[in-house]
Amino acid sequence: MNVYTARQAIYNRKDNVVAYELLFRDSLKNVFPGVESNSATSKLLLDSHFNQGLDKITSGKPALINYPEQALIDQVPSLLPPNKAMVEILESVRPTPEVYEACRQLYRKGYKLVLDDFVYNPAWEPFLKLIKLIKFDLHQTSFAEIEVILPKLRKYKNLKILAERIETQEQYDKAKEMGFDFFQGYYFCTPQIIEQKDVHANQTVILAMYQETLKLDVDYTKLSSFFERDTALAFKLLKFINSGLFPVRDPISSLKQALVYLGAAQVKKFVTLILTAHIAEHCREELTEMSIIRARFCENIASKVAPSLVDDAFILGLFSLLDVILEQPMEDLVKQLPITEEVSAALIGHENTLGNILRITKAYESASWSAMRKACARFRMEQDVLPDFYVNAVEWANFYEESNTAK
Repeated sequence: MNVYTARQAIYNRKDNVVAYELLFRDSLKNVFPGVESNSATSKLLLDSHFNQGLDKITSGKPALINYPEQALIDQVPSLLPPNKAMVEILESVRPTPEVYEACRQLYRKGYKLVLDDFVYNPAWEPFLKLIKLIKFDLHQTSFAEIEVILPKLRKYKNLKILAERIETQEQYDKAKEMGFDFFQGYYFCTPQIIEQKDVHANQTVILAMYQETLKLDVDYTKLSSFFERDTALAFKLLKFINSGLFPVRDPISSLKQALVYLGAAQVKKFVTLILTAHIAEHCREELTEMSIIRARFCENIASKVAPSLVDDAFILGLFSLLDVILEQPMEDLVKQLPITEEVSAALIGHENTLGNILRITKAYESASWSAMRKACARFRMEQDVLPDFYVNAVEWANFYEESNTAK
């Protein structure tokens, strides 16, 4: 399926692009769809950071992302590295003590906070010591009104101001004259739509996962089984771990290891984000079903020829079709995941034990019997076991699908 993100450039006083605001879109139409704000933010994070990656969308520059009130309270911004994304507080957010505490926590974690479409209210005064940037919407607040507010803001030395929705040369000149630091609007450019491929996630799986994360004692074995049966979720999980938020010292060799490494609190936050974003998504496509069958088939073969590589073989099969699903080179995709060198090498076609397991799998699927015999011969493995291994893989995937549909 295709996913869409719009980016609008933010300029400094030298007319250089210094950041991009990211905007949720659900088609090539450059308008905000009628979507609830929490869902829009969650979908934006999944479609950008946990799919292609923020750096590719923003060309390595900081991203400004809008967050509604509940997302701030739930600390959703902390799912992104603080050096890559700024936290834009929507104008609908109320300056309550609960919101202040949420902002204070984010500030202490190193996140740069932005007040969007700012209209002065004394209740925001305690927040200003935490704020890095204030955005004024020129359609909403006149230059005369801004001039009255500026003296109250100048006492905060680290606070910068941005003029938003600039549409004419006159507005740009006036904003510069008043000392604005940054500028954004149609005068410079309209939001640019970026279209990407994404992998469908299974909604029933997500709901079951969420229920599991609510338990006091999370069963990581059970939780990992959900990720093992959904390529989209497994891919995003490893992207999350490799996002820069966590010091990954060793390659991840199993999805259970990945979840234990994150811990219950981060896993719950991550699953909640997915649930919010994909509340209306359809079930997975044929290619993702095929990759799940492949994962089990590779695992079965490894149990016969290389038992120590069973977990790696499963991840290998699960991600073996990502390049087709996302229409990106596999060489680029493996760089985004904290998987072992053996799995990475096998995915891009290098010769190793896992690569030979994948060759057997592909040969069996395509009925390339000669290639299958050669690959089996390298392990001195009887090819007669493969039909049972494959039937087991199909039944395993189908049983899981049926059991979730019944819930």
